[in-house]
Amino acid sequence: MSSHGLVSPALFLCVGVLYDRHKTRLVRYYGGSVSTMPNLSTISFSSTLANMSSPGTSSFIGEFPISVGAFQRNSLVATLAALGMILGAAYSLWLYNRAVSGNLKPDFLHKFSDPNGREVSIFIPFLVGGATVR
Repeated sequence: MSSHGLVSPALFLCVGVLYDRHKTRLVRYYGGSVSTMPNLSTISFSSTLANMSSPGTSSFIGEFPISVGAFQRNSLVATLAALGMILGAAYSLWLYNRAVSGNLKPDFLHKFSDPNGREVSIFIPFLVGGATVR
């Protein structure tokens, strides 16, 4: 649960930074933001990887033993849970690709910039906590 408390706020902060600049939450307007906001794209990607419980993140440390124990206890329920994790990871990557690496919207994105020092200082504890393996 502590990993969820670090990864989810980082993702919400990424959305907040985008909303602060664009004043919309429609994903179709964010396409191609990697060209104007590369640092935010990197932060979003590392947060997305932590959300997917990739190896090397704090989320993996919690989910892997739970999955192993679930397979030992009830393989059908564990298989359904694993399917849910796979679908969740696929959706996270699809959303990241659509929002960050999609088609560039030059009329909409040219005037926006990367997170400033204040925003980066807010991101750092969440990124360190989400990437810390214990």
